[in-house]
Amino acid sequence: MKKRKVLLPALFSIALTFTLILPALALSRASVMAQEEVTPMVAAGVGHTVGLKIDGTVVAAGENEFGQCDVGNWKGITQIAAGYAHTVGLRTDGTVIAAGENEFGQCNVGNWTDITQISAGGAHTVGLKIDGTVVAAGWNSDGQCDVGNWTGAAQVAAGYAHTVGLKTGGTVVATGWNDYAQCDIGNWTDITQVAAGLAHTVGLKNSGAVVAAGENVDGQCDVGNWTDITQVAAGYAHTVGLSTGGTVFAAGWNDYGQCDVGNWTDMIQVNAGGVHTVGLNARGTVVAVGPGDESVLAEWNLGLVVPPDNRPLIGGIIGAVIALGLATFFVRRRGHAQTPYR
Repeated sequence: MKKRKVLLPALFSIALTFTLILPALALSRASVMAQEEVTPMVAAGVGHTVGLKIDGTVVAAGENEFGQCDVGNWKGITQIAAGYAHTVGLRTDGTVIAAGENEFGQCNVGNWTDITQISAGGAHTVGLKIDGTVVAAGWNSDGQCDVGNWTGAAQVAAGYAHTVGLKTGGTVVATGWNDYAQCDIGNWTDITQVAAGLAHTVGLKNSGAVVAAGENVDGQCDVGNWTDITQVAAGYAHTVGLSTGGTVFAAGWNDYGQCDVGNWTDMIQVNAGGVHTVGLNARGTVVAVGPGDESVLAEWNLGLVVPPDNRPLIGGIIGAVIALGLATFFVRRRGHAQTPYR
């Protein structure tokens, strides 16, 4: 009996060791995975859709007149963006690659370095540098590429012919085409994300509320009653919002069913194209609504999305279960060893 009392603390020590070691191993594994894997995402252009897979490769579907879908050989990509007829990819080393229409030089991004985020507009491309400055290439008819003096930027968004920048303090700047007051957003505050459409701009507030400015003929700016939103996207004339519960809201032009997202659930990311909307769920599956030729994306799977912060927790739970099982096994084995055979 005394031996068993001595054994039990030892077994619990073993169990404790497993619960400490296995989460550490899981964390180490998560670090390795973070180096090898990227967060899947989808991007929607006017007539094409692009998907970033968990292994850093890229897939695309839809219109390909200018080669905007010729991205099958891309590797080591961490982020994607889709414009009117061009596609942009951000590499792990901070450089940028592009494919598609290049009439205005919107794909001339091969010399960009230290980029942390990209966005593609009608015929221009914008990049956010690690130091908070911004670079742009392409069509500059209305000054949408005049971002060379921007500093302290945390995110950029490219619309059809205007560019929006989110500052680190939650304020917003804009440049470019402003016929519908889509750039009149200088009074916005507490913004955490911005999106730019054809002629409207959308901002997500820290509170989960949404603001919008610009053309509203189709109700694309009627988002004032949205709450608990975690991400926004702007299309040609519609706006999409992802809620904290994984459901999706949409407002605006719906002639092609691009706003029919009310039945989407368990979503983790959304994006709005010209006349279609795409979404990515936690299982890595892509869904889409819009014209038929752009909606055949249900079979895409970009990779299971597991939040990195949950990996050590999962490892800890597994470790505890294994340790408990081992402790129980040894206690029973010890008990049998002390019981004489009959």
